[in-house]
Amino acid sequence: MALLNFIPDWLLTHGPAFLMALPLIMAAITSILPNKRVAWASTFIVTAILTITAFALALYNAEVGTTVYKMGGWAPPHGISLVVDALSAPVLVLIALMSFVTVIYALPATVAEIKPNKRAPFYAAFLLCVAGLLGMVITGDAFNVFVFLEVSSISTYVLVAMGAARDRRALSAAYNYLILGSIGATFFVIGIGFLYMETGTLNMADMARILADLDGGSRVAKVAFGFIIIGLGLKLAMFPLHTWLPGAYAYSPTPVTAFLASTATKAALYLLLRFTFFVFDPSYAYVADVLMYVLVGMGVFGMVFASLQAIFQTDARRMLAFSSVAQVGYMLLGIGIATTASVGAGYLHLINHAVIKGGLFLALGAMWYRFGITRTEDFKGLGQTMPWTMGAFTILGLSLIGVPFTAGFVSKINLAGAAAGAGWWWAVGIIMLTSILALVYIGRLLLLAYFQSPPTINGVVVERNEAPLTMLVPMWALALGSIFIGVESDAVVGASIRAAELLLGTG
Repeated sequence: MALLNFIPDWLLTHGPAFLMALPLIMAAITSILPNKRVAWASTFIVTAILTITAFALALYNAEVGTTVYKMGGWAPPHGISLVVDALSAPVLVLIALMSFVTVIYALPATVAEIKPNKRAPFYAAFLLCVAGLLGMVITGDAFNVFVFLEVSSISTYVLVAMGAARDRRALSAAYNYLILGSIGATFFVIGIGFLYMETGTLNMADMARILADLDGGSRVAKVAFGFIIIGLGLKLAMFPLHTWLPGAYAYSPTPVTAFLASTATKAALYLLLRFTFFVFDPSYAYVADVLMYVLVGMGVFGMVFASLQAIFQTDARRMLAFSSVAQVGYMLLGIGIATTASVGAGYLHLINHAVIKGGLFLALGAMWYRFGITRTEDFKGLGQTMPWTMGAFTILGLSLIGVPFTAGFVSKINLAGAAAGAGWWWAVGIIMLTSILALVYIGRLLLLAYFQSPPTINGVVVERNEAPLTMLVPMWALALGSIFIGVESDAVVGASIRAAELLLGTG
C-alpha cells in the first residue's frame, strides 16, 4: 500500500511493543504533572500516536499477513510474543481511535465532572486503561492476557469511582464493579492455570497445537475452558453476569462511560473469540456444547430481557447501559452459530456497536454538561435547545435500531443473513423483535426531543445552548462514521470476514 511508504520502518518493526510501552510510561509521567492542561495535552499526544501506530500495523497486516513480535528477541513459545493478525488488528485500531476521540471530548468534560486536583491522576489512569486493553488484545501469551486484563480493570475501577464528584453512587458502582471484576479475573486465571497444567505452555499458539494433538485434551482442558468462559463472561457483561455494567456506565464520568462502552466489553469479547476458536476449537464436543447452549442461550436471553429492561428505565444512561447488554447478546449469537458468516457478523457488530454506543454516550454527556439532563423525560424540546447534539444522537440512535444506511443495519442484516443461512430462522425473528424493542426506547426519546416544547424556567422558555465544539466534533465524527459504514461497508465487512476465516480456518 502506498500509505506504508510514509511510515518509518522502525514503527512497523517495533510498533506492537510501542503500543503497550508508550501509554504505560506516559501514565507515570502524566500522574505527576502539576498543570491539568499539560496533562490533557500529554494524553492527547499519546493517544494520537497510538492511533497512527495502530492504523500503520493494520495496513501492514493487510499487506503482509500475520506478524509476530518477539519480546527481548526470545522466540515463542519460551519467549513472550505479540501478535498482529486479522483478528487483533481491527480491535487495536478501535481501542486507539476511541481513546483519541474520548480525549478530545474530555477537555471540557473533565472540567465539569472531575475535581481539579484529580485531573492529572484521571488522565494517568486513563492511559493505564488504554495500555491494558491494547496489551490484552495484542499479546500472544495467555498469562500476559491476565496481567493486562488486571491493568485495565484496576485503572477502570479508579476511573468509575472518580464520577463521585458528580454523583456519589459512582462509589458503590465502582465497588460493585471491583467485586465482580475480581471474581471474573479469578475465574479466568484459574482457567489459565488448568490450561498450563494440561499443555505445559503459556503461548496461545502452542496451547492450540498441543490441544489439537490431544484431540481437545482431558477433563482438565474442559474445566479450563469452563473457567475461562465464566471469567470472560463477567468481563464482557454476558447476561446474567452483567449486573456491574448499568451502575458503572450510569455514574462514571462521561468520557469514561463512552470509552468503556466502546472498548472494554469489546476487548473481552475479542478474548472470547481468541480462546474459543484459536486456542480451543469448535470441533471439540465440549466447545460445541458451550457455543450452542451457553453463548447462544445467554445471548438470546440477554437480547430480549435487557431490551425490555431498557424500555422501562427512567435514567437515559442506564437505558443505554441495558441496551449494551442486549447488543452483546447479538455478538454472542453470531459467535454461537459458529459459521464463517455468523462469526464475521458478530465481529462486525463488535466494531459497529463501539462506534454507535460511544457516540450516544458522548451526546448524553453533552446534554448533562449544558442542562444537567440524566432522565429520559428531560429530553423534551432538545431538538430545539441542542439541535446539533440531538442531531448526532438521532443518527446514532437510528443506527442502534438498525435503520438502513447506518452501521447498525449492516451488522443486523449480516447477522440475520448468517442465521438464515444456517437454518436458524427463529434467531432472525429474535433479531427483528429486539430491533423493534430498540425502536421503542430510542423512539421515545426522539419523540420527546422533536415533538415536545422545551421546558420553562420561571415562565421563560429555555433558550438554545449548544455543546462546545470539542464535544460536538467527536460525537459527529462517530455519527458520520456510522453513516459511512452503512453506505460504504465493504472495508469493515471484509475485515470481519477475514477475522472469521482466520478463526475458523476457512480462508
